Amino acid sequence: MMPEDEDRSSDIEDISTQFKKESQSQSLKKTAFIKERSTLLNEASHHQERKSSNQTDETNAIMDILQPTSSSDINRGENKGKNILFTKTIPTDARTVPEPETFPISSLETTEMSIDLLANEKIEKVSPQVSENSEEKLVSDSDLFTVNLEAHGLQEFPKDILKVKYVKYLILSKNQIRSFQGADTADLLGLEILSLQENGLTSFPSEIQLLHNLRILNVSHNQISHIPKEISELGNITQLLLNNNCIKSFPFSGLENLKKLENLNLGKNNLGHIDTLPSLKSLRVLNLEYNQLIIFPKVLCFLPNLLSLNLTGNLIGSLPKEIRELKCLEKLTLDHNKLTFLAVEMFQLFNIKELRLADNILEAISYKIENFRELRVLILDNNLLKDIPEKITNCRMLEYLSLSDNQLTELPKNIQKLRNLRKLHVNRNNMMKITDMISHLSNIRSLEFSGNTILYVPIEIKNCRKITKVGLDYNKIVYFPVGLCALESLYYLSFNGNFISEIPVDISFSKQLLHFELNGNKLLIFSEHLCSLIHLNHLDLGKNLIKTIPPSVSNMVSLRVLILSCNKFETFPTELCALEYLQMLDISENQLQKIPSEIRNLKRIQKLNVSSNQFMYFPVNICQLQSLEELYISQINGRKLTRLPEDLTNMTQLKLLDISYNAIKEIPGNIGKLRNLVSFNAVNNHISYLPLSFLSLKALQQLNLKGNNLTDLPSGIYHLSSLKEINFDDNPLLRPPMEICKGKQLYTITHYLQKADERDALSH
Repeated sequence: MMPEDEDRSSDIEDISTQFKKESQSQSLKKTAFIKERSTLLNEASHHQERKSSNQTDETNAIMDILQPTSSSDINRGENKGKNILFTKTIPTDARTVPEPETFPISSLETTEMSIDLLANEKIEKVSPQVSENSEEKLVSDSDLFTVNLEAHGLQEFPKDILKVKYVKYLILSKNQIRSFQGADTADLLGLEILSLQENGLTSFPSEIQLLHNLRILNVSHNQISHIPKEISELGNITQLLLNNNCIKSFPFSGLENLKKLENLNLGKNNLGHIDTLPSLKSLRVLNLEYNQLIIFPKVLCFLPNLLSLNLTGNLIGSLPKEIRELKCLEKLTLDHNKLTFLAVEMFQLFNIKELRLADNILEAISYKIENFRELRVLILDNNLLKDIPEKITNCRMLEYLSLSDNQLTELPKNIQKLRNLRKLHVNRNNMMKITDMISHLSNIRSLEFSGNTILYVPIEIKNCRKITKVGLDYNKIVYFPVGLCALESLYYLSFNGNFISEIPVDISFSKQLLHFELNGNKLLIFSEHLCSLIHLNHLDLGKNLIKTIPPSVSNMVSLRVLILSCNKFETFPTELCALEYLQMLDISENQLQKIPSEIRNLKRIQKLNVSSNQFMYFPVNICQLQSLEELYISQINGRKLTRLPEDLTNMTQLKLLDISYNAIKEIPGNIGKLRNLVSFNAVNNHISYLPLSFLSLKALQQLNLKGNNLTDLPSGIYHLSSLKEINFDDNPLLRPPMEICKGKQLYTITHYLQKADERDALSH
C-alpha cells in the first residue's frame, strides 16, 4: 500500500459527508429512523435520513450503532517518513486541531455503511454476562430489541436467550459458537439481525436457512469455505456479509429468491471467477475487494440498480465493454489492480460520482473523461501518468482530485475551471511549479504538492481564501511563500525538507495556525515571528541549525508539541521551561551536557526525548517531572551513560522508558516503584542481572534486554504476567539457556525455570 493511501481514505471520508444532502431523492432511500423506545437506538438515529417503514428504521438504527468501516476506506495517510520516537498519543488537554471542511459523496455513502454494518461493530454491551438472573436485563427497561453478547467467551448457542421478549437483533460476534444446537427453532424465527462474526465457523449453521425474517446476516471474519444453496431461503435478507472468509465459489445461480438483497459483501475471500449471477434488481452495493479475480466478471455489468462496486485488490487487467450497462453506477473502486488502460465504454457511466483507480499501471486517461459530468472524486494515485487531459476541466462538479505518485510535469492549463475543487493532491510527481491559475480555485481547502521540485509558490495563492491545509514537503523552496500568510483559514502548514533559511515577519499574521512543520530546512534561528503564533499547538523545527530560543517563546501558550531534534543546541534552552502547557518535547540529537533544574516547570510534560546528546551523567533533574509518561534517553549517537539514579522512580507516571545503547551496568534496586511501566527498552547495555523489585512491574508488557550481560533470569519472572513481548537475544544466558529464550515466549521460559528449581530442590 502506498504511503499516500492512508490520507486518501481520510479525505474520501471528508468528501463523503456532503453529497448525502443532494441525494435524498435517489433510489437508495437510506434514511434514519424513528426513535425506538430505547436510549441505545435513539442515539443511533441521528446520522440517518427518515424512511417511512418502521422495520427499516430499526435496522438502520442498529446499523448506525455498529459504526461500520470498509477495508477500502481504511485511513490512509501521507507518510512523510519522519522518525519521531514518541508513541502515537493525543495530549489530554491539547487544543483540538480541526479538520478541513468536510463534504461527502452521494446517497450511496449511506448504503455502503450498511455493507460493513456488523463487520467491525462497536456496540455498547447490553449485559456483561449471561445468567438466569441477568437475562431479563439484556433487554432494557424500555423494551430494547437488541441482545449483545459480543466477546463473552461463549462456546455454545445461548439457547435460553431468545425466550426474552422482543429480541430481534442478536449479536454473538467474537465467540466460539459453531452451531445452534439445543436452540428452539421456533424461538429463532423472529430474528431480523444476526451477527456471528469471528466465531471460527468453518461452515454455515444449518439453522440459518430457517430464519425467514432475517434481514441482516453477518458471518464475516470466519473460516467458511462454502456457502450452501439453501441461503436462497432467506427471502427477506437485505444485507449479507460474508467478507474475510475462505470462500472459493459462491452459489450465484441460486440467488434468484433474494429479491430484497441490497448489500452483498464478499471481500477478502478466495474467489477466482464469477461466471453466473442472477439479475438481483435490489442490489445496490457489491464488495468483491481483495479476492483473486483476474478478469472483470462480465455478469456484474447486468445488475440494473447497482450503485457501488468495489473490486479493490484483485488482478484485473482490463474492463469489458459491457461495463457501459451499469447505468446507475455512482461509485467504482478499482484500486490495486493491473489495469493498463480503460475501456472507452467505461466513459458511458454518466452517473459516476466517485472513481478510484489508484495503484494500477495506467499510462493515459482518455479525453472522454469529460463525460463524467457528475464526478466528485477522482483518485489516480500511483500510476504511470505523464499528463492529464485538458478535457478533465469539463468535470465541473469535481471536488477531490488526487494525482500523487505519477510522472506529471504540469496540471491542465485550464484547471481554474474546476471551481468546485476542494482538494488537490499532486504529491511525488515531477512538478517544477504551481500554476498561477490555482488562484482561481476559490473553493480549494487542501493543497498538497510534496515530493516535487517546486522552487516557489505563486503569490496569487493568497486569493484561495478557503485553504485550510497546505503540504509542500521535500521540494526546492528557498524563500518562505508570503502569500500563504494572507490565508485566514489556514491551520495546517508543512514545509519539511526544503531550503528555507528565514521566516518572514508576515507569518505573525497567521495567528490561526495550529500545526506548522519546517523539519529539515536551513533555519539558523528560532524566529521571534514564530512566537506570535499564540494558537499554535504543534511546531516541528527538527533538523535545522538552531542554537538558541528567544524569551518570547513564552507567548506560545497553546504549544503542546515541540520538536527541536537534530539542531545545534549545546545547552538546554531554559526559555522552554516557560511553556507550562507543553506535553511533548523532542530535543534529541543535539550537544546537550545537562538539563537545568528549571525543567521542573514543565508540569504537564508527558513525553520527553533527550536521546543522543552528550550528558556526562544521567540528567537527574528530569526525575522531577512527575507528569512524565514516556522518557527516551537512548544514546546510539551520544555519550554513553553508565548508571541510572535511584531518583528515576520519582516519575511514578512513567509508562515507557528507553535507555538503549548506553553502558548501564545495573538497574536501580527500587525500579519496582514504577508501577505504571508498560514498556522497558534496555537494548545494548551491560546489565548483568535483574533486581528483585523488577518482578513488581506488574503492568509491564514489552521488555527488551537484547545485547546485555545476563547469565540467568529470576525464577519469579512469571510474576510479570502482563508481558506480551520479550527479547533476551544476544545475552550469555545459562539459566535458562539461550535456546529456550529464542522463542520469546514467557510461558516457555517460566516453565523451564520452574523445572530447574524443582531439580535444584531435589538435589539438595
